[in-house]
Amino acid sequence: MCGIMSAMTEVSSLTGRLLVASPALADPNFDRAVVLLIDHDDEGSLGVVLNRPTPVGVGDILLPWAGLAGDPGVVFQGGPVALDSALGVAVIPGDEGFPRSRPRSSRADPVGFRRVYGAIGLVDLEAPPELLAAALGSLRIFAGYSGWGPGQLEEELKTGAWYVVESEPGDVSSPEPESLWRAVLRRQRSKLAMIATYPDDPSLN
Repeated sequence: MCGIMSAMTEVSSLTGRLLVASPALADPNFDRAVVLLIDHDDEGSLGVVLNRPTPVGVGDILLPWAGLAGDPGVVFQGGPVALDSALGVAVIPGDEGFPRSRPRSSRADPVGFRRVYGAIGLVDLEAPPELLAAALGSLRIFAGYSGWGPGQLEEELKTGAWYVVESEPGDVSSPEPESLWRAVLRRQRSKLAMIATYPDDPSLN
């Protein structure tokens, strides 16, 4: 976790945005996926899938953090890479209006929290939970992450595999993650809202 946090760079054009899988995306790892991009620069991209809950409870693997995990209190599969690693993503309540890019606010972030975008940030799971308990909103734990090499995501965007949209703090802690794909598309003020009605079986379209 510490290595991943230290590797994060300055906010770039897509950091903090959502990648919403198009119905045409053939990769089963990302079928109807909603990915929060935690890092995006010339060296590649890293994110977590927000709508892949697993049956594993947070308390089963990270008991000290279970009390801070939002509903459903399970581990999410952040992607196909490094499934034996864990990432914590959380929102600072009241910071929803925090500038989405630098310059940063003068208010210091809690120890063990690294702001990524707006109110959203990474939690150092090696830090004592009590250092963050008073400051954090719902915490979400991800096993693994989604990664793209230099230029790889850009190529996928050119082929129409993903829609790029703005994230909202509530996306991270949605209590109904299975409906997040449709919910994110439905709130778009564009033709993307119509994609939300796309049937699960493309042959029915």
